[in-house]
Amino acid sequence: MAMWQGAMDNRGFQQGSFNSFRSSSSDEDLMDIPGTAMDFSMRDDVPPLDGEIEGNAGPFSGMAVRFASELAMYDSSACSASSTALGIFEDKSYNGGGIGSSNRMMDFLEEPIPGVGTYDDFNTIDWVREKSRDRDRHREITNKSKESTWALIHSVSDAFSGWLLMLLIGLLSGSLAGLIDISAHWMTDLKEGICTGGLWFNHEHCCWNSEHVTFEDRDKCPEWNSWSQLIISTDEGAFAYIVNYFMYVLWALLFAFLAVSLVKVFAPYACGSGIPEIKTILSGFIIRGYLGKWTLIIKTITLVLAVSSGLSLGKEGPLVHVACCCGNILCHCFNKYRKNEAKRREVLSAAAAAGVSVAFGAPIGGVLFSLEEVSYYFPLKTLWRSFFAALVAAFTLRSINPFGNSRLVLFYVEFHTPWHLFELVPFILLGIFGGLWGALFIRTNIAWCRKRKTTQLGKYPVVEVLVVTAITAILAFPNEYTRMSTSELISELFNDCGLLDSSKLCDYENRFNTSKGGELPDRPAGVGVYSAMWQLALTLILKIIITIFTFGMKIPSGLFIPSMAVGAIAGRLLGVGMEQLAYYHHDWAIFNSWCSQGADCITPGLYAMVGAAACLGGVTRMTVSLVVIMFELTGGLEYIVPLMAAAMTSKWVADALGREGIYDAHIRLNGYPFLEAKEEFAHKTLAMDVMKPRRNDPLLTVLTQDSMTVEDVESIITETTYSGFPVVVSRESQRLVGFVLRRDLIISIENARKKQDGVVSTSVIYFTEHSPPMPPYTPPTLKLRNILDLSPFTVTDLTPMEIVVDIFRKLGLRQCLVTHNGRLLGIITKKDVLKHIAQMANQDPDSILFN
Repeated sequence: MAMWQGAMDNRGFQQGSFNSFRSSSSDEDLMDIPGTAMDFSMRDDVPPLDGEIEGNAGPFSGMAVRFASELAMYDSSACSASSTALGIFEDKSYNGGGIGSSNRMMDFLEEPIPGVGTYDDFNTIDWVREKSRDRDRHREITNKSKESTWALIHSVSDAFSGWLLMLLIGLLSGSLAGLIDISAHWMTDLKEGICTGGLWFNHEHCCWNSEHVTFEDRDKCPEWNSWSQLIISTDEGAFAYIVNYFMYVLWALLFAFLAVSLVKVFAPYACGSGIPEIKTILSGFIIRGYLGKWTLIIKTITLVLAVSSGLSLGKEGPLVHVACCCGNILCHCFNKYRKNEAKRREVLSAAAAAGVSVAFGAPIGGVLFSLEEVSYYFPLKTLWRSFFAALVAAFTLRSINPFGNSRLVLFYVEFHTPWHLFELVPFILLGIFGGLWGALFIRTNIAWCRKRKTTQLGKYPVVEVLVVTAITAILAFPNEYTRMSTSELISELFNDCGLLDSSKLCDYENRFNTSKGGELPDRPAGVGVYSAMWQLALTLILKIIITIFTFGMKIPSGLFIPSMAVGAIAGRLLGVGMEQLAYYHHDWAIFNSWCSQGADCITPGLYAMVGAAACLGGVTRMTVSLVVIMFELTGGLEYIVPLMAAAMTSKWVADALGREGIYDAHIRLNGYPFLEAKEEFAHKTLAMDVMKPRRNDPLLTVLTQDSMTVEDVESIITETTYSGFPVVVSRESQRLVGFVLRRDLIISIENARKKQDGVVSTSVIYFTEHSPPMPPYTPPTLKLRNILDLSPFTVTDLTPMEIVVDIFRKLGLRQCLVTHNGRLLGIITKKDVLKHIAQMANQDPDSILFN
């Protein structure tokens, strides 16, 4: 065979033009953005550089920068568009065949080619192809296990690897959660003072170790010094108050500045709660670097800083992101999950369950949260493994015991007083309040995030964070309920007052006149209770307003704890009101049948818990998982009915005012291609109404199976930005053969140019099994049949769109081809479906940015 390389005058790819499609298995290598034009202007074939290139100097780089800057404008959680590679998957089922043949057919796919079968950043995976790969891999391992002992051991280890991975995820997630809890508790107290007996002690632990403290003044010990005591040697007077005020604000600003700076410089994806993006990733979308090791490190550090700054945010939502980062990173230790995107998403579903498990100390609630709220594909096997991962994570956190109370959360509480049927009325009122608050918060927060994207505000994230932090700290310090951390506030509100409680919320008159052992009866409120009610009312107003502007800034920010705080405050206020009403009017008809004078009838802490569940449900639209999480927090089965009533009422009220929860609203604001499985498509449209091309549009771009040269294919790739191309028998017949992905096509041609002699621009590309004999002295042909999907999903042009939408939802398709009497008419992509759904709902279809 003649040596053709470099001997013919033809158009070839510019050197480095395919570098963007090469990537290592590291999470940190930058990927170029797909859909950009390639440069085929070189007249001579130039062999590309060998090896993997980390920095691209080819024609993709400029477009990648422009695309990244455009994406940053559309990121509702203010995350940057910088992306890092999640890894390369080599697929043997798509890479087979021989090199050369009697007809000089260049079938170069005998060995796996790095990049073939993988996906570009900001694209959707092909669920059907990924599951097919896994079945082929499993079938091959099963068949080989019968041949030798070593193959049998390999088969057993492959089956066990999933459980081992769950164990590692649980251990790592629980350890990081314990580290975050301990660090955040210490740094929160650092704003108010320092322990001279040991700098590493927080306020509570400092006074625990003191020998000069009484039970009544257990928060005051000589070892704990406020900043005024350290600076001016006194804790009394107006000047001491000003010093403590100033240091509180200064530390808050410092923590917030460090958090936003680390996020902006090192890991832009570490901002926000992460749950909207995780939902999108679990549905099959690729966001490279979002679950990488840099994101994990920076999110862990900045989460502690953000919580310690005193902002109205929580760490529970970001802990789900942290756990998913752990799962994604550990997947790289197992080829079974590293090389298959669908299998990896099963692991991420289990990791999300572990994240909620350590956030609330609720392993069962974590599994249900993953199933109800974030997962897109959740087979029974994933349910078992999620349960195991959540169990290990909770056990690890319990072993660390970060709060020193042998509990997994700071606000664990147990109630012993039964509730009465009449109390369902105030519980339902709390559900209505939760639904109204949820709808109000979603509308106002989305409006503020949209304003942040479309105005100059989004260009100054550091200034925004510092301004919000300064306002929060200045308004929070004078009120003891806003000055304390939100988790401590919820713990205070959930608390059922006992004989030894010294809180103002427990400052009742005649508190030691008990009628039944150690239980306190309903009694008249004292001065402290009335003072606490006013302070809590002001706290409620501040939390409602400031949370709207806090969620979505460029720092880690969860929404669970602020929402629960709002509901707990409202519930405690209502609970105290009901308690005093029962005390002063116990002879009313609504009380006299079950509440006698002096009896312990009303538990204000229970109202706080029900209110917290109602507000959290109104914002997130969670129901089953929410009730189970709250049940695990209280340890009492008898309170499930009040929780269910409040959760369902809040969901009904919120749904009546807006169908989307906060995470779905942020997904839509981001333009992510998330196809919600819970919504029904009820419009009477057909596939021909949605497919492309439409009437009067240019014809559909197709490839023929045996009549196009390398130059022809290169020209099509240059002139279009489509992610794939249908392959037909001929342009005249339009009979469908299969579908080939743009990325696989480009990488395959580049690999052939680099490794095979004689492949030039005039080489004919064949997608057929065999090729006809070629005349002598013609360049070798190129066989690409093994990258061709021979069974693409097709529908007819008269298929109702409700069926098409169901197909996309249940099979996770990227695209579907439309035919008429066997002839190819057009194509429907996931992006087309989402745009059509948005258009039918009178929403902006151009808000869908990705496919």
